[in-house]
Amino acid sequence: MKIPNPPKPLRGAAVLALPGLFLLLVADAQTPQAQQQIQELRQAMATNEAALLQFTWREQQSVLLKGELKEEELFQVRLGPDGAMVRTSLGPQAEPSVGHEHGLRGHIKEKKTEELQDYAEQIAALAHSYTQPQPGRIRELYQQGNVMLGSAGAPGLIQLTIHGYIKPGDVVTLVFNGQQKQIVSAEVSSYLNDPGDAVKISAQYAPIPGGPNYVSQMVINGESKQLTVQIQNSDYHRIGV
Repeated sequence: MKIPNPPKPLRGAAVLALPGLFLLLVADAQTPQAQQQIQELRQAMATNEAALLQFTWREQQSVLLKGELKEEELFQVRLGPDGAMVRTSLGPQAEPSVGHEHGLRGHIKEKKTEELQDYAEQIAALAHSYTQPQPGRIRELYQQGNVMLGSAGAPGLIQLTIHGYIKPGDVVTLVFNGQQKQIVSAEVSSYLNDPGDAVKISAQYAPIPGGPNYVSQMVINGESKQLTVQIQNSDYHRIGV
């Protein structure tokens, strides 16, 4: 199967909040009815993005090296007018102590520390890009035969598997509740600069009361460096309230 070239960088809010609408993609993408459904999906996504623009939340990011917690940092997050994340650091959280040294900086030389911090930022940014998909890209890949739909193994749960979403050879698996129209989870197998630098991403979703879904927690594993970034999002509230 020929894998298409990766698309331009993604933008837009966490549109996985509309997973039930992905069911529309199983239809023949060339029929007028399917085209109308895709247009409705785009309109629904725009409405969802507008809703998320009204929210701000807190993101706690934890960095683990070989399974040991090294650093924690808290961010205030919102979406900019273009749908991109705007993250403001609220400062590091308490670092775990080991002997007479503290945190990542107490165990690794400064240069190595900076390299790992940069790596953690890169894999976290990659993970965020996968939680902000565009339905147009999914439709394109469906037309090319790179999207498969099936059962997730439980009543009402649907599994959508997408190949070559952002990078050649990557695999994105979405599980969503077709009855509640809510995403349940996302699993991603991807990489940074080359396939040898594998990155595994696992995300769980939850609904904002009376609002769209959001990524409640995410685990990103940079396998080549045995580095893990854990992200937890919480305290969603409307801006200005």
